[in-house]
Amino acid sequence: MKKTISIVEDIMSANDQLAAQNRAQLEANGVFGLNVMASPGAGKTSTILRTIHRLAPSIRIGVVEGDTAAVTIDADKIAAAGCPAVQINTGGSCHLDAVMLSKALPQMPLADLDLLIVENVGNLICPAAFNLGTHANVVIASVPEGDDKPYKYPNIYRHIDALILNKVDLRPYIDFDMTYFERGIRLLNPKVSIFPISCVTGEGVQAWTSWLRSKVVQAQPERV
Repeated sequence: MKKTISIVEDIMSANDQLAAQNRAQLEANGVFGLNVMASPGAGKTSTILRTIHRLAPSIRIGVVEGDTAAVTIDADKIAAAGCPAVQINTGGSCHLDAVMLSKALPQMPLADLDLLIVENVGNLICPAAFNLGTHANVVIASVPEGDDKPYKYPNIYRHIDALILNKVDLRPYIDFDMTYFERGIRLLNPKVSIFPISCVTGEGVQAWTSWLRSKVVQAQPERV
């Protein structure tokens, strides 16, 4: 048992060291890093595209796409929106880690970016454990997933800076208790910023992107 714990600790320690190097590389180029996590189908790519459309070109955005397969569907959508995109094929792994991101960073034009968005693999468990070296972590939940996700998957909500609740346009058709959902979030993370949005109607997107813009500006006010 002690050996197993030691191995796990060694893995996490090595990951954290490389995460610190990733962050240093981002900061050396004046880039704010954002790690986006969610379950499959919550709307990560759709939210990122909405974010790009609101913030670009005044904020220069690049995107790293994490996926378990070699298909480039999401990366192609990002590139079509006019942003540099690099895909990481995890080979079946359920999360990105600092090693994977470190290999993607040299492929990004960091000197020409203000914001790097990392779309993590769709999963509510594994991604929470691995520091990538980004400056902020965001979880996207969605109304169809149900209002009990904070209670079933608490760990991922504990250390995030913002929570996006997507697909709020479906609330009239789905039994979703917003008060219950938000109570679960606040019990885990009292100060987290919560943004209900719809990528279909655009509802709430301005509030979310205003928050993100302020973070980018605070990180490098001389550039934006």
